Amino acid sequence: MLRKTHITFKILLFLISIDLLETFVQFCFKKTALANSSFEVKTLEGITHFITGVAISPFLWLALASVLLIFIIWSTILSKIDLSVAVAVNSFSFITIPLVSVVFLHERISLLRWLGIFIILIGVVLVSLSSKPKEYQP
Repeated sequence: MLRKTHITFKILLFLISIDLLETFVQFCFKKTALANSSFEVKTLEGITHFITGVAISPFLWLALASVLLIFIIWSTILSKIDLSVAVAVNSFSFITIPLVSVVFLHERISLLRWLGIFIILIGVVLVSLSSKPKEYQP
């Protein structure tokens, strides 16, 4: 199998943009859900009102447009580096999403969850370091 190139500065910027866009998408989905949380989805009428409310939400449409942009950028990234490296490095949204949740949605995150996020960050760094090109040894 053909080995993909290492992570360049340009690819790193693409990966960061994906994480930021993914964070934005999740924020928009949450705002859409919160705006429609008053509807009871136990009846057919409630489901219809909920779906209608979601469908007209500008946050939903911003999220969907961002998902399309993520797909385009992600396809570019995957044409340049290994999938196993790209997915691991792209895990910074595990940090950005909780930060946005705390700051903008006023959610509380336990110390244990922050510890888990920190452990994920260590793993991301280790995987990133493993993607550096190695000298050929016969």
